[in-house]
Amino acid sequence: MSIQFQVDLNKVVGTNDAARILAAKAEQAKPGFTDTVKQSFSKVNGMQEEANTSILELLSGKQQDVNSVVATVAQADMSFKLLVGVRNKLIEAYKETMKMQG
Repeated sequence: MSIQFQVDLNKVVGTNDAARILAAKAEQAKPGFTDTVKQSFSKVNGMQEEANTSILELLSGKQQDVNSVVATVAQADMSFKLLVGVRNKLIEAYKETMKMQG
């Protein structure tokens, strides 16, 4: 014996209400530009902190592998350079947009 249960969402909530609920959920799910930039900053900051920690561990003698320290520092350096490049492109795009409006 199987029970089939079918609910018409439009009858329960109403067509406009259902569309608004779905649109609100979709808007909450996708991160905005500001959130993406903040997340990128925090990732780069975390890499910089990790590189600093590995350098301090190497200097204090806790870490013996120089290659891993160099790799961590190089990764943090590349991520920082990429972030600065993206920032420069954003500033350039902003300036171009301001020129078009004036």
